Amino acid sequence: MTDSQAPENTTDQAGTGTAGTNPLAPAPAGVRTAVDVVTPQLIAQLTKGVAGSGRTANRTPFTGEKLADLPESTPEDVAGAFARARKAQSAWGATPVRQRAAVLLRFHDLVLARQAEVLDLIQLETGKARLHAHEEVQAVAVAARHYGRKTPWYLRPRRHQGALPSLTRVTELRHPRGVIGQIAPWNYPLELSVGDALPAFVAGNAVVMKPDTQTCLTALWARDLLIEAGLPAEVFQVVIGEGPVVGPAVVEHADYVSFTGSTRTGREVAQGAAARLVGVSLELGGKNAMLVLEDADIEKAAAGAVRACFSSAGQLCISIERLYVHEAIADSFVARFVARTRAMRLGTSLAYGADMGSLVGARQLETVTRHVEEAVAKGARVLAGGVARPDIGPYFFEPTVLDGVEPPMAVCTEETFGPVVSIHRFRTEDEAVERANATPYGLNASVWTRDGRRGRAIAARLRTGTVNVNEGYAAAYGSVGSPMGGMKDSGLGRRHGSEGILKYTEAQTVAQQRLLPMAPSFGMDDEAYAALMSRGLRLMKALGLR
Repeated sequence: MTDSQAPENTTDQAGTGTAGTNPLAPAPAGVRTAVDVVTPQLIAQLTKGVAGSGRTANRTPFTGEKLADLPESTPEDVAGAFARARKAQSAWGATPVRQRAAVLLRFHDLVLARQAEVLDLIQLETGKARLHAHEEVQAVAVAARHYGRKTPWYLRPRRHQGALPSLTRVTELRHPRGVIGQIAPWNYPLELSVGDALPAFVAGNAVVMKPDTQTCLTALWARDLLIEAGLPAEVFQVVIGEGPVVGPAVVEHADYVSFTGSTRTGREVAQGAAARLVGVSLELGGKNAMLVLEDADIEKAAAGAVRACFSSAGQLCISIERLYVHEAIADSFVARFVARTRAMRLGTSLAYGADMGSLVGARQLETVTRHVEEAVAKGARVLAGGVARPDIGPYFFEPTVLDGVEPPMAVCTEETFGPVVSIHRFRTEDEAVERANATPYGLNASVWTRDGRRGRAIAARLRTGTVNVNEGYAAAYGSVGSPMGGMKDSGLGRRHGSEGILKYTEAQTVAQQRLLPMAPSFGMDDEAYAALMSRGLRLMKALGLR
């Protein structure tokens, strides 16, 4: 992912500017609307092969109006999808790894060539600004390139030292698990659906994916493009429906479960997978902190904080919700940060230009409104934003900065998952680290300082899966050769790097014994054999063998 651009100083009377047009209203010639993008032909193409005896629909957050009628799957439909995927997986798993990897590299090129199509879908389904939608295109392209290039190395047979050097030959093999059950969220419908599925596919697995109904068109578009890139259609199954109905059915049939979502639901998924003794990876909630040290570049830190707090309207698992600022620079930093926040433009246009889009729906708007109103009622001050903007769209809420936030305010400890951040001041480095760590979550953190060595040292003390120095979230997330995931209540397992693909495989050790058995031989009795082995063990230690 990459950063958004610095906001321009264009405000209205409410303090936050607007940009763009209603995507469902009549538009001037050349301006795309939802009617232009989500056509009956597109829906028919994308939903081809999706099992479902019922019907459901999704709506655009920009207006609340319906985008598409969609098939709704039942638990029986889910079972059928797994049966089809399992049948197709055996041939796909037997395909040479370099041929599987080539599919990802072709997909990489197709995504970049046809990005305008999916950017429109992402915006219409999530309500996010176009530049924030483009972060998903970047992330998926990077993952496709990485696993397209590195998978033959990640999955290569590996030689290990045997029990008896020269006499025991040991090879570690990696086999696909079978059919992966993936439950994907609505907030990053391209990156957190197909982006997570790419390493599963290239490892030789089939995938049955349940995207969120709100954003399933984006996931279906990605499936269509992967098939065009050469992935066998039956290897990638999609089921659509309500989470409490379809989700447990996915867990019931999967050989491994990949889940991104809330901590509460993640616990339920983990329990279901554990009952069947299948593995699971979970990326869950966060209450991420940013530390601005006294030697930070204040202008850069303020600009970085805007990106870190308000990208995708704060509906990003790794976005910042708590800002800890050294008291020596707090006033200067807050003044600059608040000015930039007030200057942000909200918009609905299917074009670049807006700095922030909409919340995804009524539930998110209710949570954000409740957190802000409760904090103000208990003594917090609104420095910027703090109000909904129904004049722009039904779920718009201004980017909001709060001061004076203290327990037991909900916004202090609960994940808001919206464009709200609280300011806190600290005196010492130890205090900042302690307060940043004082949360059940541990997903992402950010440290700002002119001293890179100091920043890295503080990063190592933070109990989060990723830490960015002089960046909010993009540097760590975009470094796909390194693992990304959560500590504590923020999840289990990792995406990206070797861990991001090896979790979709079963390790197998093949040990070949040569010349002498692992037992008494040549007439040797048990006691003599035990003495010989004891001498051999001492010798191997003396020789530095591992």
